[in-house]
Amino acid sequence: MIKFAYTILYVEDVVKTMDFYQRAFGFCEKMLAPDNSYGEVESGKTILSFAHKSLAKSNLKNGFIESDLSKQPFGIEIGFTTDNVARTLAGAVAAGALLLEEPKTKPWGQVVAYVRDLDGFLIEICSEMN
Repeated sequence: MIKFAYTILYVEDVVKTMDFYQRAFGFCEKMLAPDNSYGEVESGKTILSFAHKSLAKSNLKNGFIESDLSKQPFGIEIGFTTDNVARTLAGAVAAGALLLEEPKTKPWGQVVAYVRDLDGFLIEICSEMN
């Protein structure tokens, strides 16, 4: 059986990014490497991981496109469901997230908002699908 276990975001400062996700969304630290080059937070069934950009460069010989707040976000997002989108959105913005889209109710009834994290990754904050 294959299961989706984790997502790794390549970031400039693993400790700072982990702190943001803990403050913004209430996630708990699962582990942090002694040299601060890699860390994980528990975010439900899937682990959200962070690796320093230098680690990515050592793993990917042809390089990668770095996330950057000064550029448009990648065409991929991290989605977090919550029972209160407005409250979760306010907490994320208070922790330093950049607000992109206020909560909107989609035609199928889901409430959806968008922010970018400190490294520019796109985050969807939304209600559960019924």
